[in-house]
Amino acid sequence: GEIQRIVRHLTERGIGVLITDHNVRETLGICDRAYILNEGTVLAQGSPESILANPDVRRVYLGDTFRL
Repeated sequence: GEIQRIVRHLTERGIGVLITDHNVRETLGICDRAYILNEGTVLAQGSPESILANPDVRRVYLGDTFRL
């Protein structure tokens, strides 16, 4: 949607964008790097691909069947 378009426009201009959102599907679809927090600590960080492959992230948030 509109937010994705705005974020892409800003990043194309070299402007960093911080997104805090629980909609993992939409957020990972537009980010270059993600930090997943659990109980106030960083559970995982990295590219969307590495986040999706992380077994701890899958166990805590995504489940085994999650796909982008």
